[in-house]
Amino acid sequence: MTAEADLRTLLDSGPFPVALRAAITTRGLGLGRLQERLRLRGVRISRATLSYWQSGRSRPERRDSLIALRHLEAVLEVPDGSLTALLGPPRPRGRWGYSASGLPAIGAFWPEPTAVAHALGRVDTTWDERLTRLSQHDRVHIGPEGGELSTVSRQVLRAEADGPDRWVVIVHIDQPGHPVPRVRPLRNCTLGEVAEDPDGGLVVAELLFNRRLTRDDTVIIEHEVAHVPPGPVDGNYERKFRLPVREYVLEVCFDPGRLPARCEQYTRGDDDVEESRPVAPEPGGSVHGVALNFGPGCYGFRWSPPVDR
Repeated sequence: MTAEADLRTLLDSGPFPVALRAAITTRGLGLGRLQERLRLRGVRISRATLSYWQSGRSRPERRDSLIALRHLEAVLEVPDGSLTALLGPPRPRGRWGYSASGLPAIGAFWPEPTAVAHALGRVDTTWDERLTRLSQHDRVHIGPEGGELSTVSRQVLRAEADGPDRWVVIVHIDQPGHPVPRVRPLRNCTLGEVAEDPDGGLVVAELLFNRRLTRDDTVIIEHEVAHVPPGPVDGNYERKFRLPVREYVLEVCFDPGRLPARCEQYTRGDDDVEESRPVAPEPGGSVHGVALNFGPGCYGFRWSPPVDR
């Protein structure tokens, strides 16, 4: 039986990941080229997500993922709806994945919530909902080759009950095969348990406060996420908020000799609606945005690489 005949059979009977993998193999496109073809159609999706779909580790469920799948069917030149039909009914876990408290689950806004939830099982997230996010500030450094070299983050947190003693950091990179970054405490914290998923580009780490907080105590902590040079070339940076933040400041610092061709700031709420606006780097090569009383949702910048002349 030919590869095309095998594919037709799989499109009729599934399962979804096997059929998707066969369609990708038959079409002869790597995940990077698929991602680029989808980008030209206005669809932004990470290679890690495509990899998870074809391995069966996760499946398209959210509205934007199902839209991306429709475009993917066209790129792979399979009949419209053929892959979508193999998904079956949606999993009964809610639109965003909610915790017992009624708040979005910690991994809800990540592209692969199941993988995040698995890694979070190795750390203590008991106090996450008892920490009010007063202020957060991320400063992202992009190197001359376009990769993310490091991010320095500062959090100002207030305890809403006696007991909080840690902050949990989640980092995901969209470049499969790139080494996962190292989380390094900088101020008023030490490194606790670290859970890594190198295949999925995922790191979850505990930052332990210097003391256990009592109610109404505040703490300022800082940490760095350091990537192996030249860093992953993701073309975006996004902070995910399952709980509201009073003030969020995001800076992205580009190499002055390699400024992006285009850059935009965007937000996406828990209703999946995205708003964006173009921004231009300042003379020193950086862009920044400020959000007040933001969340739940995502806040970030995305950019295109410079055009070589």
